[in-house]
Amino acid sequence: MKFNKDNKYIQWGLTAFAVLAGAIAFYYFIFHSSNIKLEVGKVLNILKPVLFGLATAYLLTPILNFCENRMLIPLCEKCKIKESRRRKMIVRGIGILITAFLFVALIYMLISMFISQIIPSVQGIANNFDSYSTNVMNWINQVLEDNPDFGEYVAKTLDKFSEQLEHWLNDIIPGTASLIKTVSLSVISVLDVLWDFVIGFIISIYVLANKEQFSAQAKKIAYALFERNTANILIRNFRFTHRTFIGFLSGKVVDSIIIGILCFVGTSIMGTPYAMLISVIIGCTNIIPFFGPFLGAIPSAILIFVVDPMHPLNCVYFAIFALALQQFDGNILGPKILGNSTGLTGFWVISSITFFGGLLGVFGMIVGVPIFAIIYAAVKAVVNMKLEKKNLPRETKRYETVEYIDDQGMHDIVPAEKSNGKKGRKREDEK
Repeated sequence: MKFNKDNKYIQWGLTAFAVLAGAIAFYYFIFHSSNIKLEVGKVLNILKPVLFGLATAYLLTPILNFCENRMLIPLCEKCKIKESRRRKMIVRGIGILITAFLFVALIYMLISMFISQIIPSVQGIANNFDSYSTNVMNWINQVLEDNPDFGEYVAKTLDKFSEQLEHWLNDIIPGTASLIKTVSLSVISVLDVLWDFVIGFIISIYVLANKEQFSAQAKKIAYALFERNTANILIRNFRFTHRTFIGFLSGKVVDSIIIGILCFVGTSIMGTPYAMLISVIIGCTNIIPFFGPFLGAIPSAILIFVVDPMHPLNCVYFAIFALALQQFDGNILGPKILGNSTGLTGFWVISSITFFGGLLGVFGMIVGVPIFAIIYAAVKAVVNMKLEKKNLPRETKRYETVEYIDDQGMHDIVPAEKSNGKKGRKREDEK
C-alpha cells in the first residue's frame, strides 16, 4: 500500500499524535521541570568551553574586522597586491594574530594591574583592619557620648539582640570546617573555569578563521527550512540583534574604561585612600546600566569612611565626586559613545535591569538592556504592521488625545468646557 501523506485520516492521526506528544511534554515540563533543568545544566557544563569560544569569537569579531578592513586590506592595495585566495588567507591569519595579541595583552594588563595594585590594597585593608575597626569604634563612642539619648536607645537594642547574636555565633563556629571545604571547592571551580576559558580561546581562533563560512551555513539552513520571505525577515532580525548587542556591549566597555580612568585621576587628586581599588570598582560596576555607578560608589564610600571615620568629609567629597562623575557619564559621555543603541526610555531600562537581574544575576543586569531592546523592537514592529493593515497611524503621539475610533475615523477627546457647551446647544435644539 502506497503511503499518501495527503490522506485526511493520516493527517488526523499525525495531528492527534502531535497533540498527545505536546500534552505529555507540557505535563513533564510543569511537574518535572527540576529534572529538565538538571539535564540542561549537565549539557551546558559539557559545552562550556564551546560556549566560551563562541562568546569570545563574537566579542573579538569587531576587532578582527577593523584590523582587516582598516589596516591590512588598504595596505595590500597600497602595495598593489592583487586580490586572491592566498591574499585573503594571509590577511585573515595576520588579522587573527593581531586580534589574539591584543586580547592576550589586555588580559595580561588586567592581571598585572590586579597583582601590582589591587592585591596590595586588599592586603593593606586586611593588615590595618584592627586599626580601622578601632577608629570606627572610637567614632561610635564619640557619637554616643555626644548624644546620650541615642546611646541609651542603642544599648537597649543591643541587649535585645545580644542573645540572638550569641546563638548565631554558636552556629557559625562549628561550621568552620564546612566553610573551608566550600572555599576549597570554590578555588577548584575557579581553576576549572580558567581551563575552560583557555580551551574556549583556542576554539574562538578557529571560529574567527571561518566566520564567513559559518555565517553562510546559517543562511543556507534558514533558506532551506523557511519560506523565502520568512528567511529574509529572520536574517534581518539577526542582523538587528547583532548590531544592538555589539553596539551596546562594546560601547559600554569603552565607556566604563574611560570612567574608571577619570575616577582614578579624580581620587588621586583628592588624595582618596586606595584610589586604584576604588577606580576598578567604579569602572567594573559601571558596565551595569543605571544601577552600576551606585553599586560601585556605595561600598567605595563605606571603605573611605572606615579608613578614616574621624574625617567624614573625605567620604562626603568622594560621594559628591562620584555623583558628578555619574551625571557626566549619563548625560554627556554615555550618549556620545552609545548614542541611541537601544532606543529605550529610562522606565524600560530600569525594568529590564530589574527583571533580568533577578533572573540571571549580574550577567542579566549587563545583557538585560540589549535583550529587552530586541524584544521591544519586535513588539513595536508587529504593532506597526497590524496598524498599517487597519490604515491607522503608527505615531504614538497621535493616540494621546484619541477617545475612540469608528468607521468615520479617529475622534479626539473634547475638553470639558467645549463638551459642556455642546451639551447645552444640544438641549436648546431639542427644545
